[in-house]
Amino acid sequence: MAPDTGRVGAGRVGAGRVNTGRVVRASGLSRGFGDRVVLNSIDLDIARGEFVALLGRSGSGKSTLLRALAELDDNVLGSGELTVPRNRAVVFQDSRLLPWARVLDNVVLGLPGRDALDRGRAALAEVGLAGREKAWPKELSGGEQQRVALARSLVREPELLLADEPFGALDALTRIRMHALLRELCAKHTPAVLFITHDVDEALLLADRVLVLDDGRIASDRRVELDSPRRHSDPKFTTHRDELLHALGVFEEVTA
Repeated sequence: MAPDTGRVGAGRVGAGRVNTGRVVRASGLSRGFGDRVVLNSIDLDIARGEFVALLGRSGSGKSTLLRALAELDDNVLGSGELTVPRNRAVVFQDSRLLPWARVLDNVVLGLPGRDALDRGRAALAEVGLAGREKAWPKELSGGEQQRVALARSLVREPELLLADEPFGALDALTRIRMHALLRELCAKHTPAVLFITHDVDEALLLADRVLVLDDGRIASDRRVELDSPRRHSDPKFTTHRDELLHALGVFEEVTA
């Protein structure tokens, strides 16, 4: 199906969260590049405080969906209706810190208000970096740089947090710590979250819902109900994992 050439106009984008607690609402959302359809009539709601993980193979449309929700796809052909809040933040796989600015300056860049510096210091303390305000980005480890990126995003109290594999480049032990930190921060600040990952276990450790995107469509939308703290040894975790791998087509490839 070739996408319509109409774009979702700015007038359809809400100034705040939508009714009944929905922060994100997409209806019939399609995006394409030339004759290639990347998103095919996506319907998606995300509520305030809801953590949604998005899984899919490379090229399935995950980043295209995130960019649509971030309104970073002005030159992409598409159609459908989309409501997102103006107050939103994006965290990428690399921290995207300004190398010539100190840590605190990176966090408060563009932040309005006379109390911006105090809010920036508080945000750094939240992510465990109190006392590192004057450090340069190059002096930080990869995990610390991502902590700064989280502080920079959450200091603005976004209604929607978009994360594109933010922990993909970190070592395993650092990722475990970052998972715990992110869950704690999201519980405190309660943004709606769309978190892209290739890691099924990461999705299950973090998310309230896990979506599987396949050929531009949502092939699976699974509510994750696990005891806290979430553990790999939980039989329910294993069940969720097996079913998500099946939705991703992994078992078919292994047994073929």
